[in-house]
Amino acid sequence: MFRLLALVGLLPFLALPTRSQALTEVRLVLDHDAVRPGDSLTAGVELKMPPGWHTYWRNPSEAGGAGIRTKVDWTLPEGITAGEIQWPVPAKHADPAGDAHSFEGTAMLLVSLKVGAAVPTGPQEIKARVSWLECASNCVPGRVNVSTSFTVAATAGEAVHAEQFASARARLPKDGKSLEARASWEGAEAGDSRALVMEWKTDAKSADFFAFEGPDAVVSAHTELVSAPAGSGLIRLRKSVAKPESGWPTQVHGLLVANPGSPSEQAFEVTLPLSSPAVGATGAGGSEPFSFAALLPMLGLAFIGGLILNIMPCVLPVLALKILGFVRQAGSDPARVRSLGLLYGAGVITSFLVLAAVALAVQAAGGVAGWSTAFQNPQFRVMMCILLVLVALNLFGVFEVTLSGGAMGAAGELTSKEGGAGAFFNGVLAAVLATPCTAPFLATAIGFAFTQPPVVLLSIFVTVGLGLAAPFVVLCWKPGWLKLMPKPGVWMLRFKVAMGFPLLASAVWVFWFTAGRMGSAGVLWMGLLLVMIAAAAWVWGEFGQKDGKIGLAGGIVAALLLTGYFGILEGQLDWRTPPGSRKPKVDWQPWSHAAVSKATGEGRPVLVDFTADGCLNCQLNKRTSIEIKSTADLIRARKVVALEGDFTDLDPAIAVELQKFGRRGVPLVLVYSRDASKPPRVLPTVLTPSVVQEALDWASH
Repeated sequence: MFRLLALVGLLPFLALPTRSQALTEVRLVLDHDAVRPGDSLTAGVELKMPPGWHTYWRNPSEAGGAGIRTKVDWTLPEGITAGEIQWPVPAKHADPAGDAHSFEGTAMLLVSLKVGAAVPTGPQEIKARVSWLECASNCVPGRVNVSTSFTVAATAGEAVHAEQFASARARLPKDGKSLEARASWEGAEAGDSRALVMEWKTDAKSADFFAFEGPDAVVSAHTELVSAPAGSGLIRLRKSVAKPESGWPTQVHGLLVANPGSPSEQAFEVTLPLSSPAVGATGAGGSEPFSFAALLPMLGLAFIGGLILNIMPCVLPVLALKILGFVRQAGSDPARVRSLGLLYGAGVITSFLVLAAVALAVQAAGGVAGWSTAFQNPQFRVMMCILLVLVALNLFGVFEVTLSGGAMGAAGELTSKEGGAGAFFNGVLAAVLATPCTAPFLATAIGFAFTQPPVVLLSIFVTVGLGLAAPFVVLCWKPGWLKLMPKPGVWMLRFKVAMGFPLLASAVWVFWFTAGRMGSAGVLWMGLLLVMIAAAAWVWGEFGQKDGKIGLAGGIVAALLLTGYFGILEGQLDWRTPPGSRKPKVDWQPWSHAAVSKATGEGRPVLVDFTADGCLNCQLNKRTSIEIKSTADLIRARKVVALEGDFTDLDPAIAVELQKFGRRGVPLVLVYSRDASKPPRVLPTVLTPSVVQEALDWASH
């Protein structure tokens, strides 16, 4: 049995390719066997890849992504010069590091060769050194020298390889100057990442844009198809652009591709100036125009949230008593009961108008407006996540939100008055009592309201008040319906707790698209922050509110919150830095044998960190010895290539590498010398800054 298990465990490693040479076949061909002095001919560098393997286009992918472009270095006779590579239109596929532009099957790179007028007649040999990276489940670098000959003669020779060159030229992009194409920024800039939108008139059903390489912008390989106005005949794309050091670009250069990957594919080379804002995408300043259709669902949630508050333990036990009190006050006059009910509703609405006024003041101080602006702010998302967790804990009974004794006494005096004044202040008290029992629908609606223009915010708050007041007002008009009301009981406490779980789900949703954008360890640290806040809430509820030990509980809560803020939010997450402006201390690239070979072949030192998200020692090494300022400065100064091998999920190639260096698991940190003939240095399992920096100094000399 043991042998069988051992064999099964070895299967992933037995399946690894054992070869070290590239499989792609390369040949150099010419479209003419003879040319006259002063004329030109075309060379074709043909790459034939085996099934399942691919090589890369001129711009493999976005910066830091996968792939290396194919390179051709010429050795030519005197008087003959080579032009730039004419690249065929690539395909797009998903690499582990992101979308990439590549070739499969056979691809021919065309290069124009100019024969000078002074070149003597006779045979001429041309040579080229072709280097590439071919990838399937793993990647292998390839390099080969190819050569061919032609004749310089008084008369031009016959065309050769006509079919191959015709096919290659058909795959070249067309000039796109005649296209009615436009590109523009979508909204205002936010950090170091920005969206642009491109559109042009075409009857194509799908489209894409492949950006050329260049220092003016880093355009992501990923493309999003955006809906265009019906009947406009336009197709619209959205791309993400990373800001270069020189500032935002004024144009983009690349290929617009209609119906990519289909038999009707057409590609056009374009250079598009960038304008702002995006064509038809948003209003001034990049915030989206008001949409009543988008507001309606939130108004519905607000009304439902207000209704749910009526059956919370904070409100329901007093509901029937209030209605019966109104009936007693009005005697047998139904009109009087109805008027008291309306005054009660007015008190509820007034309370929510006051809350709306406070919200508007907060909104004005923070300057948050626009349909999606707030949730694009990382600080807002963090605070929303914390708020949702705290409201859920409140519903679970971990702590309570209560008014002070003095405030409750004053409220009791006001609500005990007879007539309209008492009814009005009963409505005010109902709104105040409902505040700690925020329902899940209400939390979503209120959170949305804080991001909106004043008229929308007021609409949301008033709708919540209408939802809370509606049952009271209806029962004042129809007191006989009181018998249909559910009786207070233990079920209310259970219902209150149950309402906490949807709020936790909302918190997880916000956590999902917030923590991952706060650095490689953002999920870990933001999760620990929420645990600390939950612990603070529990200490306050258990010892401060239940046991009355306010001083002790307050001290512990303050310590937890201060540690969470300064130690995690400011220290580890650097939460006030926009994600687009967040520069990693070390520019990690994915590890592969090809990446190591490429770096050492260029005479550069290499730092390899085999790590895993679940390895605490790995994370400790990074935090204390590698991703610190002194080590990061040394990595940049020595031009060290930093490679990361992620072993969070099983990777057979990494497993073999670990075994090669006598390790059963991560961490494994290797430092390769710029002298490729030297073996790498294996660093200790537990690192210190001096150990890492001494190894980097060794590798640099």
